[in-house]
Amino acid sequence: MGAIKIKPLADRVVVEAAKAEEKTASGIYIPDTAKEKPQKGKVVAVGAGKKDEPMTVKVGDTVLYGKYSGTEINVDGTDVLIMRESDIFAIV
Repeated sequence: MGAIKIKPLADRVVVEAAKAEEKTASGIYIPDTAKEKPQKGKVVAVGAGKKDEPMTVKVGDTVLYGKYSGTEINVDGTDVLIMRESDIFAIV
């Protein structure tokens, strides 16, 4: 992905979600209707943080987040999620 032209405010983070699994471990292909929403992605933009709370994540980190976290938006033809840093569970 090229440079994204969005700057989140305060404690918000822009995440590009990982691709959904195409097939199971045993080799069975998963149809589009049965694919689960990924809960892992790469951070592409980070806000400045809140007063007295610096940001923990940085651009390029791979993170795990909640199943229903964030809001899906389209920026420069790319679908991304924008969420609060508190919605992120872990840095992988």
